[in-house]
Amino acid sequence: MPAADRGATRIADRVLTKIAIRAAREALGAVPDAPGEPHGRRAAVPRAMIAARHPSDRGGGSGDGRVWVAVELPYPCDIGAQCDAVRARVSARLRELAALEVRQVTVEVTRLHTVRSSPFGTRRGRTR
Repeated sequence: MPAADRGATRIADRVLTKIAIRAAREALGAVPDAPGEPHGRRAAVPRAMIAARHPSDRGGGSGDGRVWVAVELPYPCDIGAQCDAVRARVSARLRELAALEVRQVTVEVTRLHTVRSSPFGTRRGRTR
């Protein structure tokens, strides 16, 4: 029986969004901290938005889509490396778990947290 006659599994966009958020969180945890930063600092929970075309929309095969992820990062850090890690991890996890070929992953850094500002450290003194 041809695949088109058997039916299809469609993954809801909210599930794809949760996969993207989890992947971004994993990527941010995998990037080494900048020199002088306390080990184990984490950014705030990332936000994500998915624009996906599902396989049934294209007549079979895997779906494709675009992903927008907003993250907050500690500062100082290698912002480019962290954004690259998020892009790669989000794309790979959506491909692995949802058969979604991601054409574009946009990473927006919404806030940088200095070592002395919350939620990453305690406030002490003035930040320049």
